[in-house]
Amino acid sequence: MNAKDKSRQEYMARINRVIDYIEKNLNEDITLEKIAQIACFSPFHFHRIFSTLTNETLNSFVQRLRIEKAARQLSNDKTVSISEIADKCGFGSVAHFSRTFRKYFGLTAKEFRETEKAIFSIDGFYYSKNGQVTRKINQTGPDFKGQLCGDNLNQFNHSKFIIMDTKIEIKEMPEFNVVYCRHTGSFNQIGKAYEKLIKWAAPRGLVRFPETKTITVYHDDPAITEIEQVRQSACITVDNDVQAEGEFGKMTLASGKYAVGHFEIDEKGFEKAWNTMCLWFTESGYQPRDGYPYELYYNSPEEDANGKFVLDICIPVKTL
Repeated sequence: MNAKDKSRQEYMARINRVIDYIEKNLNEDITLEKIAQIACFSPFHFHRIFSTLTNETLNSFVQRLRIEKAARQLSNDKTVSISEIADKCGFGSVAHFSRTFRKYFGLTAKEFRETEKAIFSIDGFYYSKNGQVTRKINQTGPDFKGQLCGDNLNQFNHSKFIIMDTKIEIKEMPEFNVVYCRHTGSFNQIGKAYEKLIKWAAPRGLVRFPETKTITVYHDDPAITEIEQVRQSACITVDNDVQAEGEFGKMTLASGKYAVGHFEIDEKGFEKAWNTMCLWFTESGYQPRDGYPYELYYNSPEEDANGKFVLDICIPVKTL
């Protein structure tokens, strides 16, 4: 590894540590001084390094994650008050939260909560269960309460385009220790992160299929976050004492109660599989809880005669 690559990996390792810390502490007072200390940079240099590597300033990144977390909680749990959500997401006052929320979404938190939640995704557009088009942060169109045009509405109501016939169960999932390589952007590009991860892990004896599991972790809700900013982690399971390095970080997926759907799909079937899981929630008596949704793979498509992914979609849940 040349000096340039080694330097970049070290910088990415520090940025990953910072992002992991921010994600776990959104309700706390996150200062530039504290974050710079975690990254082992001076505040002056860290601010510029963070912006260069993430294309967002530190303040913009923290505020966006807070408001997106608030939006998810407003949609997922109607029993928690807006003031509680504002506090849990690190806003100093309800007034500050309200101004920020309206800035990002163009409507109040109360109005957002009263709109239909995004359930289905079709070709990158998100729709509620009754066919309303929904919008994401800072999105100017389509109209939030607009209806689909006739052709799309017919397609939307045709279940074969949306729902898969599969068994979805509530299961107690174990804890997973994983090493990750992070990917930001389009879902179909995460294979590049897996290639880098396996290339790093294999010489270290960390790839021992079938004992080693591959897991894709979702950090953001694509119905809320713009696709260019959606973060995923390409992961492999490891023993607890394994040390990560460079751009390869380490995290723990918590044990607990999950909705688990089993699927055998090609690369075009992921959207339909997630639509199936989202519709199931509306009729299940459960709601998503805090925690990472993930895909747990049992094979790679190269191992299957029909080129299928065999996987479970696992979403942390609690009762309504």
